[in-house]
Amino acid sequence: MIDPLHTTNVQKGQTMKPETITIDDVKYVRADCVTTQPMTSKRIIVADRGWVFAGDCEDHADGTVTLYNASNIRVWGTSKGLGELVDGPLKDTKHDKYGTVRCAPIVQININKW
Repeated sequence: MIDPLHTTNVQKGQTMKPETITIDDVKYVRADCVTTQPMTSKRIIVADRGWVFAGDCEDHADGTVTLYNASNIRVWGTSKGLGELVDGPLKDTKHDKYGTVRCAPIVQININKW
């Protein structure tokens, strides 16, 4: 860790570009050092008013998403949350075919199949 109070750690003319900094025992990471996973076309979408859908997604410039071959997930059937559904519905999951749905997503989760 570079000690900002002692400039002996940095040579004259050099620029400090730390990837992390710790303040009050909390470690912060530079935003340009974080990689994010791109959204895939198959997703679970949590929409307004608690609606939850799974399907093939198309993103729009206005932030909305169209789901094709969409299923409405009425009962998750999980014990640890929606993440358990990334490989498809479980035996206790209840879902209905909805066709095509367009909504503004609140949460999006990449899934492998549905």
